[in-house]
Amino acid sequence: MNILDLLPENLIFLLPALLLALTVHEFAHAYVSHRLGDPTPKWQGRLTLNPVAHIDPIGFLMIMFFRFGWGKAVEIDPKYYRNRRQGLVLVSLAGPAANIVTAFVLVIMHVLALAMLPSSPGDFIGSMLSTAVSLNIFLAVFNLLPVPPLDGSKILAGLLPSKYSYRFQSFTNQWGMLLILLLVATGITSLTVIPIGSLLHRGMYGMVIAVVGLFL
Repeated sequence: MNILDLLPENLIFLLPALLLALTVHEFAHAYVSHRLGDPTPKWQGRLTLNPVAHIDPIGFLMIMFFRFGWGKAVEIDPKYYRNRRQGLVLVSLAGPAANIVTAFVLVIMHVLALAMLPSSPGDFIGSMLSTAVSLNIFLAVFNLLPVPPLDGSKILAGLLPSKYSYRFQSFTNQWGMLLILLLVATGITSLTVIPIGSLLHRGMYGMVIAVVGLFL
């Protein structure tokens, strides 16, 4: 995965990829919370794959031009969950997991498109699918960083023993946003996000190419 592929000069590929990645991510949060008994996402119209319901205009532009931004956060009410801590972990994990699943499906489509379509339309569709794969993987890995307000912080808080979870949340709720801004501004996040994302990227393509090659 080359993050340079996600720069603004490739907007024709980036725009649909970004809409898809953010929509899938936020819908997954809403759907899992709904399945756990929380009516809030349904009341707020978030149980839909319509991008309009999930896009925050400022966050969208930030991602598109600065590679750091956000979708419209899904409001949830954990009091409806049978197990609050477990429910929060599942809801938080749902977004990144949905992006990984989406990326894998897109990899299959990309490999098949390259194998079966003529070069001209195949190259265009391939570039669009490749951008969507990279963006979904990048969004998933980035959101798993254990820093608020990212999903990874909520997952870690739910997995830690109660005493340590409380201390972790107290500290990160106070300093989390500043910390993440510093990590992004200094490029430190790239030291983890890009290598892990690249590993997932190569693994997905390697697996799909090996399987598809058996039938072509």
